[in-house]
Amino acid sequence: MAVPSYFTTGEKVAHYAVRVFVGVVLLFLIAPIIAVMPLSFNSETFFSYPMPGYSLRWYEDFFFNERWTGALKMSFFIAIATTILATFLGTLAALGLARANFPARASVMAVLISPMIVPVIISAVGMFKFYAQMGVAGTLLGVVLAHTALATPFVVITVTATLSSFDKTLMRAGASCGAAPHTVFFKVVMPLILPGMISGALFAFVTSFDEVVVVLFLASPEQRTLPLQMFSGIREMISPTITAAATVLVLISTAMLVTVEMLRRRSERLRGVQV
Repeated sequence: MAVPSYFTTGEKVAHYAVRVFVGVVLLFLIAPIIAVMPLSFNSETFFSYPMPGYSLRWYEDFFFNERWTGALKMSFFIAIATTILATFLGTLAALGLARANFPARASVMAVLISPMIVPVIISAVGMFKFYAQMGVAGTLLGVVLAHTALATPFVVITVTATLSSFDKTLMRAGASCGAAPHTVFFKVVMPLILPGMISGALFAFVTSFDEVVVVLFLASPEQRTLPLQMFSGIREMISPTITAAATVLVLISTAMLVTVEMLRRRSERLRGVQV
């Protein structure tokens, strides 16, 4: 983005200084990731720079070792189930909150997004005590429900943001043409809020896929997810395979974020916003 021609010299300096500062902060945040990713190609069993050689042996161990592949499959299964539930529940909640006559909207919204605010360790302890009483602690259902509680706020926020610019006269127009409420939703509302739903679903997937604290409290040995396997590997034995797993997680998260940004731009184009 070019600097406007009417900027003074001081404003131009401040403009570029802010950009440089943001770049330095971003580099500081991603420096650990940049340092770890090359180590996943190390040919030796120890971590060091410069590396003595390059090899794909740790990726081979990650993709063909039953411990890692089993954890990866479990993470995908839990994340997909969580995404489906969180998207469904979060979209319903956002549609309800978008109604003009919804009572105590602010209070309900605060409750819905509280899992994002409360430290996850507190949520994990509370879920463990509750699930132990209900008899679902240590079950796959318990892990999925716990992840759904953590992921649903992301869907609520993204869909609510999409609905904030939604033209509600379109719903009345569809109803005036004789369409049933469910027809209006699937033919009018859903196509317009779909980018927000997909964005929320992607955030829900990443939230579940990367979560480890709740799994430590609720999962049994059979529900060993990839983050839990990495945590156990760091605690019990340091294996360079962890760097390969971390690199795969970073690539998945990056792909998700790029997809979310593309959907955001598409949603703005649909609403007529210049991007």
